[in-house]
Amino acid sequence: MGGLKVLCIAIVLINGQTIGTVAADGPFPDEARRMRSANEFLSPALRAEQADPIRNRGMLWVEQGERLFAQPPPPGGAQSCASCHASPETSMRGVAARLPAVDAESGQLVNLEGRINDCRILRQSLPPLDYETDELLALTAYLTALSIGEPLTVSIDGPASAFYAYGQQLWSERQGQLNVACTQCHDQSVGRKLRGDTISSAVPTGYPAYRLEWQTLGSLHRRLRSCQLGVRAQLFELGSREYLALELYLKSRARRHLIDAPALRR
Repeated sequence: MGGLKVLCIAIVLINGQTIGTVAADGPFPDEARRMRSANEFLSPALRAEQADPIRNRGMLWVEQGERLFAQPPPPGGAQSCASCHASPETSMRGVAARLPAVDAESGQLVNLEGRINDCRILRQSLPPLDYETDELLALTAYLTALSIGEPLTVSIDGPASAFYAYGQQLWSERQGQLNVACTQCHDQSVGRKLRGDTISSAVPTGYPAYRLEWQTLGSLHRRLRSCQLGVRAQLFELGSREYLALELYLKSRARRHLIDAPALRR
């Protein structure tokens, strides 16, 4: 599998750089310079496992995603992913770094999972995949891994600005029975311990990620929901407007940080 070999080389190269690397060529937000990825707080053993494409558990989903991308459509399907996107190692590189983005036709904010499902519905005559299913996680992991080493480049201009502002608002609002805001942990308490783990700046470049507490791969939206569970807040739906706005906000403030998915997390 030539594509998988390319991914393995990319993982080795990106993990050989300084942990929490940002792209050298600016401009990028000032906060990107001081944000601390969860990679910094991994144990040496987990850091070594993440850097090794043979041992990285998330690569199981990447391999599955590569197969799903290339396989012929099932009965009733119109075409495969590869029918439209030949040579995905080049044609799809950088796509994950630009999403979420506002869809010109619908005016809605769409992330990578949403793009995959849009293609299934509009191009492949197939039903959408639910969040956290192995199939959607695998396709998302594969397409994100194709952008390993690419800096996040989401846009918050034009129609995206309203979604960004909403995400920023959600980030700063206290919520749940514990009355805690995201910013209190991931801006004001970075490096401190919480329930045995070290608080990071919520740099989202490693998602979808394999979390030891889940014993499986999970999306960024699942991670956001876990935080809401932790503060006993009302949960948003996976793929909701709220989580999409938070995803845009997080990826915007981490612009120029390099994609390194699938990451390993505790």
